[in-house]
Amino acid sequence: MGGEGAAGRRSRTLRAGLALKTLRALGPDTDPRERLRRVLEQVLVFAGASCAAVYSADEHADRLSLAAAVGVPRTLYGLRDTYPLSGKDPVARAHRSGRPRRLAAEDLGRTAHADRPPGESFTLLVLPLQDGGSLLAVSDRPEGFDAGERDCLELIADAVPGQASAQDVTVTHETGGSSFTLAMDTGRVEVDDDVLELFGIDPQAFDGRVETLLARTVPEDLPALMSVVEADHLTIGDRELEHRELEFRILGPSGEPAWLRLRAHVLPAEDGRPARIAGTVADASTLRPAVSDVTRIQRLAASLATAGTVRDVSEALVAALRGPLRADRIAVAELESERLVVRVLDPPESEAWPELWRTEWRSDWPDAPVRAMPTLAAALREGRPAVWPAGTDLEAALADVGPGGLAVLPLPAAGSMAGACLIGWDSPHEFGTDERALLTAVAGLAGQALVRAHAFDAEHELIGMLQRSLLPRRLPRLPGADAVARYLPTTAALELGGDWYDVIPLADNHVALVIGDVQGHSAAAAALMGQMRTALRAYAVEGHPPDVVVSHANRLLVGMESDLFATCLYVDVDMEEGSAWYVRAGHLPPVLRLPDGSTHIPESEGGPPLGVVARADFPMSPLRLTPGTVLALTTDGLVESADVDLETGLARLAAGLSAADPADLGLVADAVLAEANRGDDVALLLTRYDGMDLRPLRESWAVWRLPEAVRHARRFTRRTLRGWGTAADPDAALLIVSELVTNALVHTDGPVRLDLTLLDHRLRIAVADSSPRTPVKPTRIGWEATGGRGVLLVEAVSVTWGTLPVSGGKQVWAEIAVARGPADGARG
Repeated sequence: MGGEGAAGRRSRTLRAGLALKTLRALGPDTDPRERLRRVLEQVLVFAGASCAAVYSADEHADRLSLAAAVGVPRTLYGLRDTYPLSGKDPVARAHRSGRPRRLAAEDLGRTAHADRPPGESFTLLVLPLQDGGSLLAVSDRPEGFDAGERDCLELIADAVPGQASAQDVTVTHETGGSSFTLAMDTGRVEVDDDVLELFGIDPQAFDGRVETLLARTVPEDLPALMSVVEADHLTIGDRELEHRELEFRILGPSGEPAWLRLRAHVLPAEDGRPARIAGTVADASTLRPAVSDVTRIQRLAASLATAGTVRDVSEALVAALRGPLRADRIAVAELESERLVVRVLDPPESEAWPELWRTEWRSDWPDAPVRAMPTLAAALREGRPAVWPAGTDLEAALADVGPGGLAVLPLPAAGSMAGACLIGWDSPHEFGTDERALLTAVAGLAGQALVRAHAFDAEHELIGMLQRSLLPRRLPRLPGADAVARYLPTTAALELGGDWYDVIPLADNHVALVIGDVQGHSAAAAALMGQMRTALRAYAVEGHPPDVVVSHANRLLVGMESDLFATCLYVDVDMEEGSAWYVRAGHLPPVLRLPDGSTHIPESEGGPPLGVVARADFPMSPLRLTPGTVLALTTDGLVESADVDLETGLARLAAGLSAADPADLGLVADAVLAEANRGDDVALLLTRYDGMDLRPLRESWAVWRLPEAVRHARRFTRRTLRGWGTAADPDAALLIVSELVTNALVHTDGPVRLDLTLLDHRLRIAVADSSPRTPVKPTRIGWEATGGRGVLLVEAVSVTWGTLPVSGGKQVWAEIAVARGPADGARG
């Protein structure tokens, strides 16, 4: 928090003095408890304290007793009802010193309340009062109160009502208690009607059992209460046990919790009477803030402890403030480089927010510059909750947020400002001290949680970025089909996942659709995922059938001697024919959405996961695709979890596909993933088969190794082109056929195949052989050379040419432009 300067301190002290002067003018009829409470509330307002309490000294009883408390529940900071004046407790020693003393959280750590988040520090300031009591003020900032705040505290300490008034408060509270006696051997309890009234029990219906009273206790407070009323937790000596005190909650008939205070001591057994516990029970709500505020703070702390992301933290904060404040608008934003990056708006509709916010809208939420709102910037520098009533002259960007009243709640953390919460009302709103206390209490909790969540989000984004770098940057355009893919990293832990997908264009309008999952979540799993994706792509483009591709990848993984295994689903789709063959290696089957909206999950035999068995069979299974069919490939993170079995998850996926409109696969994927289990990473690949509007003409010829093989290949080519009705002179095509077939026969062994494909006035000539060696284009040829000119001739007469691997060999191809029309005579 930045310093406010000497002028700012003087201004604040003057305002505090004016407020105290107004309180001194209260009439003599004012309840002493109310007078003291109002004075203490100034500690929250002008010193920024989260809790304040006054203790009065009783020299005869050797006890420092609580007179009043405001703000956050003091038990969260380990402050008790009483302290022995001559004891060694840090609070008692500070009181006896007679001068202001500062205590750190570590001094009170042994009595800190279990509900307080671990690791959060605070500072306690003990100031002596003129009448012999003490004023205790708690700051959630580790550095404690600054000079201006200490000036205000000393001013307020001088204004605390005298010892007699404080005693009146304490006596009033103690005499309001109702007595009970508990027999420790039988559990029977004798109570007066006032105790039963506090517990909400009809005296006529009470059965005299202590269990009946304990049943009304809030479960979280029951263990502490049992430690007082059970004999096993107490030691009985020759005299009465030291006084025991405890505050606990009960649930009233309406379900609303109420705070009670128990004061008890043990009476030892004597004269044939068993040992007993005697004491009083009183309503404790007069010495603490509203029960609903305490409950909300505790619930917020619990919610923030489990909030993983910035959005989770923001939603928890909005949920904690919406009810008690009855605000019309709440915005939670992070502060990033002098801009407010809004994470949650309530309500979320843009029309409910100022014009500036709408002009600065960024995707889902606005991204508003702080410089456009100097009042907000000043509140963030001050670092304390600030409120402006209706009619305050504010810039439009803020005035429209709360025309009836505006509160800005800075969210500090670790000496910096993590963000802010803006709260606005449409109707004129009066800001009470309870609201200020609530805002102060939640600010520190939310700020710390926001910083933790931001770090989590940043690490999670880094993990996602690394994961995405191992996946395809974009999917290729497919002939006769459309495909979209999604990947969602897990939010359960900051670890890399092993899910992947791929879409691989193959020769002859075939496409390979691949999805897989490597065991575990670790850097090793992600690295292996990248290796398996690369290996499957390499084997696929070589032209192997699906079972061979997966078998090669399996042998590769086994040879890597990894401790991990992988599952995989590989689908080879013929876009021309609408047919497919797929192979499962320990993976889920594909899910098909048919054009009529029905779904089908094919049953097929699959092989084991990759990397388990070196010599494994991976049988192929057929699929038939009609135009409009959607093929869904996914990993188990989408369909299986601790609460959902695999069959149920696949059925849900099928139902989601059936209900979605397949016209936009992106919307289908988003709808399917809306309820995804984020405890595991998820990969989803959707492909809609539409069929090819223009199908190529194809013919093949097996070239025999005969002396006249080249002439036969030329004759086959001429006859095919004539049958297709090409009007151009086929000399260029025949020259390419002669050169490619000759090279294959001369430089390779094994079978040779000639393939002709005509599509959209483009003729593709391809010759496949069994040699993997690619023909090399010579850089220069001498006049005496007897070979090497064939590749140059092919390059000269074709539009483009190249080579690609096929199963066990290669294919050399060239393309030329042709015209379709009445057939001309072709020359040989």
